[in-house]
Amino acid sequence: MLGALLVMSITVGHAQNLKDGPLKIERTKDNEVMNISTERQPLTAEKLWKLARVSGERVTPDGKELIYGVAHYNFETNSAERNLFSIPVKGGSPKQLTTEQGSESILDITAQGEIIYLYKGDIWKMQSDGSQKAKLTETEGKLADVKLSPDKKHILYSKSVLVNPFHSPDKYKDLPKSDVYVYDDLDYRHWDSFNDGRYTHPFVASYADGKLGEPVDLLEGKPYYSPQAPFGGAEDFAWSPDSKAVLYVAKKKAGKEYALSTNTDIYRYDLASGQVSNLTEGMNGYDTHPDFSPVGNRLAWLSMKKDGFEADKNDIILQDQNGKVRLNLTAHWDETVNAFTWSKDGKKIYFTAPVKGTIQLFEVLVPANLANKSLPRINQLTEGEFDVTGIVGEYDGGLVVTSTRLTRAAEIYRYDFKTRYLLPITTENEEAYAHIAETKVKGRFTKATDGQDLFSWVVYPPNFDPSKKYPTLLYCQGGPQSAVSQFYSLRWNLQLIASQGYIVIAPNRRGMPGWGVQWNEDISGDWGGQPIRDYLSAIDDLCTESYIDTARLGAIGASYGGYSVFMLAGVHEGRFKTFISHCGLFDMTSWYGTTEELFFANQDLGGPYWDAANEKTYTDFNPITYVEKWNAPIMVIQGGKDFRVPIGQGLEAFQAAQLRGIKSRLVYLPEENHWVLSGHNAQVWQREFFRWLDETL
Repeated sequence: MLGALLVMSITVGHAQNLKDGPLKIERTKDNEVMNISTERQPLTAEKLWKLARVSGERVTPDGKELIYGVAHYNFETNSAERNLFSIPVKGGSPKQLTTEQGSESILDITAQGEIIYLYKGDIWKMQSDGSQKAKLTETEGKLADVKLSPDKKHILYSKSVLVNPFHSPDKYKDLPKSDVYVYDDLDYRHWDSFNDGRYTHPFVASYADGKLGEPVDLLEGKPYYSPQAPFGGAEDFAWSPDSKAVLYVAKKKAGKEYALSTNTDIYRYDLASGQVSNLTEGMNGYDTHPDFSPVGNRLAWLSMKKDGFEADKNDIILQDQNGKVRLNLTAHWDETVNAFTWSKDGKKIYFTAPVKGTIQLFEVLVPANLANKSLPRINQLTEGEFDVTGIVGEYDGGLVVTSTRLTRAAEIYRYDFKTRYLLPITTENEEAYAHIAETKVKGRFTKATDGQDLFSWVVYPPNFDPSKKYPTLLYCQGGPQSAVSQFYSLRWNLQLIASQGYIVIAPNRRGMPGWGVQWNEDISGDWGGQPIRDYLSAIDDLCTESYIDTARLGAIGASYGGYSVFMLAGVHEGRFKTFISHCGLFDMTSWYGTTEELFFANQDLGGPYWDAANEKTYTDFNPITYVEKWNAPIMVIQGGKDFRVPIGQGLEAFQAAQLRGIKSRLVYLPEENHWVLSGHNAQVWQREFFRWLDETL
């Protein structure tokens, strides 16, 4: 894939119905109610990066305390520091547990309240109040993706293994200062790094008194990745409830087969015998996130059907403990699952999924008899203009979740089963938002050219006055099958853009999840067709409003959104005055020849350019075809380490604009990949973004 909170003044202690979205309380860090400043200032890029980054870790076994992480970015060091905190789930003051430099992640919380965590590649423990920190392991190679066995006698973790000497210092030991890569097959590079012949493998070892026994490489030195590259983690591992076996996710393919396939499987390794079995044999798409029920009688995982289709419908699969009966729990449901977790009693599964421009929380009962094949009803638990971005855990009476809005960064909430309210647990950014001017968000429906209803989010500037006219930006989402929801980004932040005086419209065009499986699939093979017409329909409809300055329209986007910008630049027929494309696909022919995940290109483009059946993709749907019609300024942003949309795409587009005499600018980030990860680089990105709009719009 081209690589996710409305404010209201209330009295402290009041709950908020989910249709109004997550709660916002104005109070000081001492928990005192404070007046909302009438002199709020617009959000800036600097303020955005100073916001706390909140993430959930674990709910204690008794359900009373939440352990969570908070990261703060430091402009001087150009890095973020993350520490752990605890707070009562049902209300109270936070307590900081760690202050050491470096990030910690929770591995386990014992029944006695001890917190077992990973820090700088070793296992540590501390008391529930953060005291008595003690290092439990001292390993030569740092541990990663750690999972402790339920009986605490074994450890499952990952480390890098040299399998193929693709890099010359490994191939020719007498030439240690050489820097040459030699390949005879594909998978020579992925995401932002060349394959040096090292693969991440799962290892299992005995664990006692902080000492590890002799580790066993579960992939036996083969050229396979587990966790999956480049973004897989500990969620690709699981222990059986009896601690006698481990599960791991792997795509046991190499070279061209690896680049052309999404067929990951879930493998079971038996500790006693060393035997490996494939639990998902015959299931051809992604099979990921294995997780046993708390009582151990069921295994669940996420599964896609089609090999090569990375944005296929994601279903929850259940299997009994003997592996003889299997049930697709969401087969009858016309949406796709993001992530899931078991209820404490194992009788339900809770999950998140996109729906109608948001991401919401759902539940489904687990059938007592999987062989019955009768599929239970799926219930939507939350509804409102917000995203439920993750499920942290369960407490007595509800769930702990993370949530965002287009105007609010992530915080942690508790969802009450009885009241169906979301109530805030963390309020890390309240004080900051008390001084930031509000940006109104509204949903809007448009009739697309084929008569379908097309939904968009529209974000308005602070102090919006409908009697005035505003420059307006069409936001084009990447993916292409990524949801435009109530997300909150450090780069493509629609609140930040609107805060500079622009109206922003973000359509849920064809290809986005949350509007049914067919809507999501309709973009494949039709990149430059209906999705582009959807974008034009959305902006044309918004332009019927008197407050839109139709002489000052712009189109912006990244990845597929960047492709959309390049396409629109050639077919917009004078609508737009300026364009900004980040890591956009410009020439589909050269892109097919240089991108790395070919399964994606084959699914979404139809296949290679030398196949006559795909001619339309490389002509009618190819932005380079329309360069002669470019007539408006365009800024091109390109990462030097972007192998998904390689550097040639941005350079070709900029060079074409320059040679055609069109005002254009290249923003080249040599050390960035498909994203912008450095804080300082992100600040430059934002400054150049708004400088361009100031000049051209």
